[in-house]
Amino acid sequence: MKEKDIELCGLGNGLVDLQFLVTDEELDNAGLQKGAMILIDIDARNKLLNDFKHKDYFRVSGGSAANTIISYVQLGGKGAYKTVLGNDDFGNFYKKEFSDLGIILNTEQINTAPTGVCVVFITPDSERTMYTCLAATADFGTKNINNDIIARSEWLYIEGYKFSEQSSTDAIFKAVDIAKQNNTKISLTFSDTFITDLFKDNLIKVIEQSDMVFCNENEAKSLTGKSDVNIAFNSLLNMTKNVALTLGDKGSIISWDGKRYEIPPYKVNPIDTTGAGDSFAGAFFYGIIKTGNPHKAGHLASFISSKIVSQMGARSKFDMISARDKILLENLI
Repeated sequence: MKEKDIELCGLGNGLVDLQFLVTDEELDNAGLQKGAMILIDIDARNKLLNDFKHKDYFRVSGGSAANTIISYVQLGGKGAYKTVLGNDDFGNFYKKEFSDLGIILNTEQINTAPTGVCVVFITPDSERTMYTCLAATADFGTKNINNDIIARSEWLYIEGYKFSEQSSTDAIFKAVDIAKQNNTKISLTFSDTFITDLFKDNLIKVIEQSDMVFCNENEAKSLTGKSDVNIAFNSLLNMTKNVALTLGDKGSIISWDGKRYEIPPYKVNPIDTTGAGDSFAGAFFYGIIKTGNPHKAGHLASFISSKIVSQMGARSKFDMISARDKILLENLI
């Protein structure tokens, strides 16, 4: 059995987030659908970037599960990430950021497609409009699964977005098998209602083998077909051991080892919700792995995600260690 020298390993998309501040008029003029999350091809990506080349943007490496691993490591944990990048400037930028963050990045850089990007348009009301070009990261398949990284990890964290491609779904199943063989605990985020709506059967197969799942209220209702959030929550507990269900500004519900925890929200003035759920998962993992206390882990997750919502972008612009210690050491809960 491999030594578990990695606490949390993510499996997900490798995307560079390009964040633009725009007006509603600029969205309309470009023919973009406000509030949408739309997958686009490489030609559409190139046109979009050309249409907005006159505007400055903020660039940061990401992807949903990547944001979770980044939050976990910024809080002081040991993390790794598995993805596919293009052999280009964006791919090199991504690798350097992960190296600077101290994350073990297990990736291939391919020449057949550019690095994936998520072009995020943020309007003055904090609404996000996201156009995502998977490009290289869509090439992810069973050939990219690394047995050693999974075997060395205490937890494997799987991004639900990867169910949108059959090749990456096959890779997920392979990763789950390897995790089972090596006593690596399995966790899963549902990612989006379009995943729970369109890829439910494969998602449930992994949920039933997971030790922990993360979702929001709409995703839980979509997957279970239940209109009441508490009934949906209990339905999920019939499928898996532990569940964290976020409720936006109403806090979250967590079940851990058969006990339910109601976690209140930390009130903030929202600016941008990008990465809130991702940082919630990363902070919860830090709390549960380091303290074993689901109540403290839930509060840390709620606090960190609230601070992410109160800034622009998914990457923290505040001192994560001080924020961590505020919750875990100052007995505020």
